[in-house]
Amino acid sequence: MTASRPVTGPRPRGGTLAVGREVVVEVPATSANLGPGFDCFGLALDWRERVTLRTEPSGFHLAVSGEGADQVPRDETHLIIRSTLLGLADLGVSASGLRLDCHNTIPHGRGLGSSSAAIVAGLLAARALAGREPDPAWTLRHATAIEGHPDNVAAAVYGGFVLAYEGREGVAVVEGRVASDLAVATFTPGQAMATKAARALLPARVQHVDAAANSARAALLVEAIAGRTDLLWEATRDWLHQEYRKPAMPKSAELMTQLRGAGLAAVISGAGPTVLVLGDSTDLAAAEAAGWVPAAQGFVVRRGGVGPGARVTVGGAE
Repeated sequence: MTASRPVTGPRPRGGTLAVGREVVVEVPATSANLGPGFDCFGLALDWRERVTLRTEPSGFHLAVSGEGADQVPRDETHLIIRSTLLGLADLGVSASGLRLDCHNTIPHGRGLGSSSAAIVAGLLAARALAGREPDPAWTLRHATAIEGHPDNVAAAVYGGFVLAYEGREGVAVVEGRVASDLAVATFTPGQAMATKAARALLPARVQHVDAAANSARAALLVEAIAGRTDLLWEATRDWLHQEYRKPAMPKSAELMTQLRGAGLAAVISGAGPTVLVLGDSTDLAAAEAAGWVPAAQGFVVRRGGVGPGARVTVGGAE
C-alpha cells in the first residue's frame, strides 16, 4: 500500500460524514477460473481503473464515461455507489450525498471482473471516507456477499494469483506465488454475455472421472503459475464448465481451440466470452509477432501481466 494523503475534514466517529471528503481508489481487472479453478481461482491483471468519490451536501452525482457508460444507472443503484453505501452503513456512518467520477476501461459482461472492480472500489472507498485503515478480510467478506462468489473479488482485493474458499469462519483467501516471467494476453470480443446466462448452461452434476481430472489439473496449475510455466498448457485443461458454455460463445470457443492447438495455454476468462492466454513473456511475444491464430481476428487483444490489488491512492485513515 502506497502512502496516502489525508482526506479533508475531521475524522468521522459515527454519524454523518463531513462534506468535502474525497478519496481516489485504483482497482484491477481480473480473470477467474483460469480453466480448472472453477469459482475459486482468480488473477489480478495489470489493467486498472481509477475511481473518485467525494461527499456532497445532498443527492448522488455521477460522472461516468468509457466502457458501458450508457448502460449504467446514474443514481444510488450504481454498483459503486451502492457498495459504498453498504460499506458506510456497516461502519456506522452515513453520507448526506456522494459524487462519483470514473472512466470505465474494463468492458462489461466480458469475463474481466467489471462488477467485482466496481464492488471492491466502492467498499475500499467507504473505509477511506470513514477514516478507517484498509481491511482486506472485511472488504472480501462484503464484496463476496454482494457479488455472490469470491473468485474475482478476491483477486481484486489481494492482487496477484489467489485461491478463494469457504472456511470455518466464512470466505478466506490463500495468495499464491506468481512466476516473475508470467505474462497474459486477453482476447475480448465486441459482444457481452451475462454471467447468469453462462451459469445456466452448466449441468447440475458431472461424472466423477471428470471431477477427479479437473482437481488434478487445478493442483497442477498452482505449480505452473508459481514457476513451472512449461506446464501451463497441461494445467489449464478443464472438464467442468468450458465445454458446456461453448454454444453460447462459439467464436470464443473456436479461438480458444485454435490457440490451444498452437500450444498456448488458452482458457475462457471467467464466464466469458473473453479468452485469456497464460504463458511466459517470451512465448507470448513470439505468438503475437506471428499474428496469434486466424480466429483472433475481430477480437481486441491486450498483452500484459499480473498486477496488484485495489488500493487507495488519495485519502484514507488519518
